[in-house]
Amino acid sequence: MGLGNAGALVILVAISMFGIGMANKNFSADWNGNWNHTAGWPYGHWNANQTSKRIIVGGSENWHFGFNYTDWAIKNGPFYLNDTLVFKFDPPKDTTFPHSVYLLPDFWSFQNCDLRRAKKIAQVTQGGGEGFEFVLKRWQPYYFACGERNGFHCKTGMMKLAVSPFFR
Repeated sequence: MGLGNAGALVILVAISMFGIGMANKNFSADWNGNWNHTAGWPYGHWNANQTSKRIIVGGSENWHFGFNYTDWAIKNGPFYLNDTLVFKFDPPKDTTFPHSVYLLPDFWSFQNCDLRRAKKIAQVTQGGGEGFEFVLKRWQPYYFACGERNGFHCKTGMMKLAVSPFFR
């Protein structure tokens, strides 16, 4: 029983994200300064001095139509457990299109911008000001998309983001 193309792609993405995360790592600072090597799994325990980050999705570009969030995530990762993703977008006006944030259930839904089983986690009015915050609480892949115009912003406007947080 083979994995099939979708299963192989998921494994490839996971391995690639791990490699990117490790390539951007400063091992001397993390291993020497923030770990107790005498006890715990895998080689110590997490130091409480390490803090989670508040990350604005898209950086100064915020959450908008036509921006490549996959490329942004690769350049700005890795992301860690308890980091907070902040989705900032303009509230709906006569001159702007509304945006929202959906949490998609799986990779297939993410790839196809299928919102049928997705959960709306941010309304069109929640992106203004300090933005909508989402904490990466579990060690699992998270798939986000803008669901406005029946998924058009996701499909055509590249308004989707996949994040797999790492342990610190």
